Amino acid sequence: MFQKIEGIVIRTTDYGETNKIVTIFSRELGKVSAMARGAKKPKSRLTAVSQPFTYGYFLLQIGSGLGTLQQGEILSSMREIRGDIFLTAYASFVVELTDKATEEKKNNPYLFEMLYQTLHHMNEGVDPEILALMYQTKMLPVLGLYPAFDECAVCHQSNAFVAFSVREGGFLCSQHAEQDPYRIPLNEAASKLIRLFHHFDLNRLGNVSVKDETKQQIRTVLNAYYDEYCGIYLKSRRFLNQIDKFKT
Repeated sequence: MFQKIEGIVIRTTDYGETNKIVTIFSRELGKVSAMARGAKKPKSRLTAVSQPFTYGYFLLQIGSGLGTLQQGEILSSMREIRGDIFLTAYASFVVELTDKATEEKKNNPYLFEMLYQTLHHMNEGVDPEILALMYQTKMLPVLGLYPAFDECAVCHQSNAFVAFSVREGGFLCSQHAEQDPYRIPLNEAASKLIRLFHHFDLNRLGNVSVKDETKQQIRTVLNAYYDEYCGIYLKSRRFLNQIDKFKT
């Protein structure tokens, strides 16, 4: 059976001397893998369409096992991302998280649109660190995780939040912050942005400017929560940590 899908290449694996296994996250099928025969050959018609981050239409031959990529039409090569090591690092984090958090052939049009919008904005020059943090926040419900971002995890009141508790699973107000000695302190901007990231529609995103200190607090919260409750190890996150050290 042949099927045309709209998708984004999120992973490629070399197979033999000339072939690749291409993993595509699609609007119609969710995550699907297919053999791209001859894609490692420079003159192959599949070489360009099987590059990471490529957004386009793909024609697959689907059977009971691994499918075959027959042809593709590139809508966007995400050239800016692929030409910049820092953009590549953040985009790699986004697609690796998508890959690790999803099962084969479980369609999720909302997640596809979120992935496309994130990479598109990244390719258009929006702060890649903010986009990666926003994506990481929005992936929590996909993973079945629902931290308390709209109320204090202890008293359930929507007061001003001063910290995040991994143990309690959410924000803490000033009255209850002392209950967790391992709480992560937050400034007002960080707590507001995390809530915004959780609810915000990426289609409405414009230019974003956030202080480095606030970014660091948000990243600390998300990474600590993921480490405790998610159990997903991402090679790309380690590289982002190295980039962060380089920037400082």
